Amino acid sequence: MLIQKRMAAMAVAGLFSVFSSVAQAQDPVQVGEPWVRATVAGQKATGAFMTLKTNADWRLIAADSPIAGVTQVHQMSMKGGVMRMSEVEGGLALPAGETVTLKPGGYHIMLMDLKQPVQAGDAVDLTLTLRATDGRQHTVSVQAPAVSLGSAAGAGKHGHTMGGHKHAD
Repeated sequence: MLIQKRMAAMAVAGLFSVFSSVAQAQDPVQVGEPWVRATVAGQKATGAFMTLKTNADWRLIAADSPIAGVTQVHQMSMKGGVMRMSEVEGGLALPAGETVTLKPGGYHIMLMDLKQPVQAGDAVDLTLTLRATDGRQHTVSVQAPAVSLGSAAGAGKHGHTMGGHKHAD
């Protein structure tokens, strides 16, 4: 009887593994290490950062968060020794099989007109909208922990990897 129970448990575990692999193979985007920079008193904007990896060519065309009046996909660049931030027109390309990193000093999600302060340890809800080359759209719900400026560089070392997100078409 014990052997039969163990075999049944192994069969169920095997099926779960197969179904998980199929679901991951069909999932168009993997989100890794999401985090949001905590704010200081009076600050009305902050950034969200993460890695994105897709199984086909997609574009990150929009982002949304209930804590912000305006949410945009941004890029930071230096021109003539001056830092410039601007919205990425047409969305950010996510080439198949490549990891695109949203990080301070580069591409990021800009959360503006904040409705409340973002304190270290808060969980910030984000919704990312992606568009495939054939026009299909997909949304990804991400819960990103807020990290204080002093520890932001180590956000990925605190275990914020590949979990914490849900998908909906």
